[in-house]
Amino acid sequence: MFEFCADPKSLEGLSWLSCYLTSGKHLNMYWAFGTVLLLLAVTAPIAMLFGFFGAMAARSQFFALRLIGKGYTGMVRGVPDIVFFLFFVIALDQGIEYIMHLIRCPDWVEPVRNGLEFRVCPQAKVPLGSAPQTVHQFYGFMLAVLTFALVFGAFAANVLYGAMQAVPRAQLETAEAYGLSPSQVFRRVLVPQMWVYALPGLSNLWLILIKATPLLFLLGVQDIVYWARELGGAKTQAFDYPHPDWRLYYFMALLVFYLGFTRLSEIVLNRIAARLAKGQATAAGEAMRKAGI
Repeated sequence: MFEFCADPKSLEGLSWLSCYLTSGKHLNMYWAFGTVLLLLAVTAPIAMLFGFFGAMAARSQFFALRLIGKGYTGMVRGVPDIVFFLFFVIALDQGIEYIMHLIRCPDWVEPVRNGLEFRVCPQAKVPLGSAPQTVHQFYGFMLAVLTFALVFGAFAANVLYGAMQAVPRAQLETAEAYGLSPSQVFRRVLVPQMWVYALPGLSNLWLILIKATPLLFLLGVQDIVYWARELGGAKTQAFDYPHPDWRLYYFMALLVFYLGFTRLSEIVLNRIAARLAKGQATAAGEAMRKAGI
């Protein structure tokens, strides 16, 4: 930090603004942008993995697996996201601490639950109270990743299930007639061809996931929406950088960020769709064939 920022109340104009935008809290907001991008980068493949296995389970010939797959998609999709985010994180956190409590404090005699209060021994806290702040932040971030992945994995499972059903049955039967085993048909014919049918739905899920990142504040993660509200609010003389209510400008900056990121995603997804449609027996692929692309 620049030395002339030591007394920001004595500054004016651009000097005040430069110190204001490089203050510690603003640096936290800039890091929060990275947190959102990292969440998307980590959550998307995990959600796809949940979705793929959920779709496979829903198509399974075994009743138990089919019930699990359809139950997973139906249960998660039928619960409002905000309710699931509030309930699942608390239940998961308490479940982990309860298991650690049984392992680390077997001689504990007090009840874990006393009315609405949930209390375990200090050694069972996850993370421990003495752990560094970075450990607490990482734990909260991983809970957020798992929660987002479970929710959007259920939607992805439904999309992938529909895409698998959309692959022409004649192609699968032809592969079977050539002597391919069911697993080979699945790996070499069904999965490669389903993506062209799944991409429109997965593209919508990706855009919805981007718009859902402000729900991070429900999970205790200080995201960009939290910092926009915190930094944009009116300050008093008790703060180093007093200013009027600037929340409108901060949220306009977030609007530009989300619109720009969404537009970039649409460009990339359209190129992926065009590449997948080449040679495929779909309306888009037929149009490309006729156009000589």
